[in-house]
Amino acid sequence: MKPMSIAENLKHIRQRIAAACDRVGRDPQEVALVAVSKGHTPASILEAFEAGLTVFGENKVQELKLKVGQCPGEIRWEFIGHLQTNKCREAVRHARLVHGVNSDRLAKALNTACEKLSKTLPVLIEVNVSGEAAKYGFRPDEVLEKLLPLNALDQLEIHGFMTMAPWSKAAENARPHFRRLKHLQQAAEDLLGAPLPELSMGMSGDFEVAIEEGATIIRLGTVLFGEQKRR
Repeated sequence: MKPMSIAENLKHIRQRIAAACDRVGRDPQEVALVAVSKGHTPASILEAFEAGLTVFGENKVQELKLKVGQCPGEIRWEFIGHLQTNKCREAVRHARLVHGVNSDRLAKALNTACEKLSKTLPVLIEVNVSGEAAKYGFRPDEVLEKLLPLNALDQLEIHGFMTMAPWSKAAENARPHFRRLKHLQQAAEDLLGAPLPELSMGMSGDFEVAIEEGATIIRLGTVLFGEQKRR
């Protein structure tokens, strides 16, 4: 059986997004899709772009730099992986949003890089909601304590939070983790007295549950592109 094209995959994904939104009374326009293009070729990215996607996510700075030069200029790039502090300058140069601010040290390094480039950078604070040792991110019980100092960094604009649920065959198992991040978002907004509108949560295996729990950004790779096709 011939695999579906990226455009066909996207059509099916959009139907699933709409159905998830309908179940909880949300507008599908509230949910942004980041195409996780890490490990995929510029040709695949172009195919996804021609199918209507404009926002793509990379998790390695070197790969991001290469693709920026090889792909259509209208594409908007976001950095979605663990970022090393010595790579902040290039990430700030090429990414319009960094999803994973997971430490004070990284936040300060990004702020310094922004100062040197005379830029402000939208960021999401990564929260290790599940408490898994292998995952990056602030602990849920420390986020509110850290929020005010992070918010005081002049060159960073905190737009919300990001998390990854533990891998599971059953998407429903991710629900409590996504729900906890939503509650944390609400507490953080109360603390700051300002909106933090973005929740980046949900990937190929659990994005419908994430949408039901309030995700505004979903990060989809395999369900969109299929398995990675290395150059």
